Amino acid sequence: MVTIESKGDQYIFNIRGFHQFWALKSKINVPKENVVKAYQDIEELHRYCGFRVGTYIPFIIIAGTYYLRNKTNFWDMSREKNTIIVELKNHPYNKLYIEVQNPEAAIKLLNSK
Repeated sequence: MVTIESKGDQYIFNIRGFHQFWALKSKINVPKENVVKAYQDIEELHRYCGFRVGTYIPFIIIAGTYYLRNKTNFWDMSREKNTIIVELKNHPYNKLYIEVQNPEAAIKLLNSK
């Protein structure tokens, strides 16, 4: 599970609980100007993730940094209905696939800038 904080000109994505262990990361800082859009797309969640540095247990959790077609993405997902996709520019990660408690509120926050 990930929580999102808005502080000044940055979003701070805090990875919570055991997800820190599985994802090998505790937080990701992203300048607000680097967020292109946030959305939900169940079909995109079912595509191949790529080579990983993290955890993959089928039907339980996908967490960590994944490399696919010269792009780096971050995944922290165990329930796809609560997972949002955050598309980024000018950042080491191309996309963040993150599970949040309230997807609608998170999408609204990230798209409001």
